[in-house]
Amino acid sequence: MPDQPTPPGSLPDDLLERCEALSPAALADLSEYADALAEYREQETERESTTEGDGPEAGPERPDDVPAGASVTVKEINDNRYRYWQWRDGDKIRSQYIGPAEE
Repeated sequence: MPDQPTPPGSLPDDLLERCEALSPAALADLSEYADALAEYREQETERESTTEGDGPEAGPERPDDVPAGASVTVKEINDNRYRYWQWRDGDKIRSQYIGPAEE
């Protein structure tokens, strides 16, 4: 039988206690919600950072297969930054590579 996972130290004790009381199905729902919320907040942070400064920046031209509601996000992979179109497709988050992010 596997060992119970160790919770991260960054979570408040009252949240950990409430999670301990949840059923496996409720924990799976919580996990899905937490992933979606984290993605949403990353997109909000990216949107805020692109609207700050001297004025609105012209984004890349949107390809035909990318929905109008898609946003541009920046992800860091192996100390390199890349831009992606990102949008929600039902319960999934879809991404399409744009290119390297400019510093």
